Amino acid sequence: MDMNEITGHVVDAAIRVHTTLGPGLLESAYQACLYYELTRRQLRVLKEVGLPLTYDEARMDLGYRLDLLVEGVVVIEIKSVDSIHPIHTAQILSYLKLSDKPVGLLLNFNVVRMKDGIYRYVN
Repeated sequence: MDMNEITGHVVDAAIRVHTTLGPGLLESAYQACLYYELTRRQLRVLKEVGLPLTYDEARMDLGYRLDLLVEGVVVIEIKSVDSIHPIHTAQILSYLKLSDKPVGLLLNFNVVRMKDGIYRYVN
């Protein structure tokens, strides 16, 4: 499966979850339902993947976690906020850099239409 196909499945699943649940819930609810929806589609998905930081050749486990990792290559960061700010963009870009993954999706479920809450980033 290529990158566009994987991200297409994630976007489709996110829209389905949002259509079913609507906005206004906690991020953990959307994460659990998106995980369920993606695994139901037979995609390999890991949740709460530990993300260590390497500084000056020292590996540090500081509690950073990827919300979801799909097929080992797509990082999913889930939000449920009024609006996406530059710090959210910086977060997903940092996660992509630290994990050395090629593509990330920032999904904000606190929107009227899910298509307005989908942001794609490339490492």
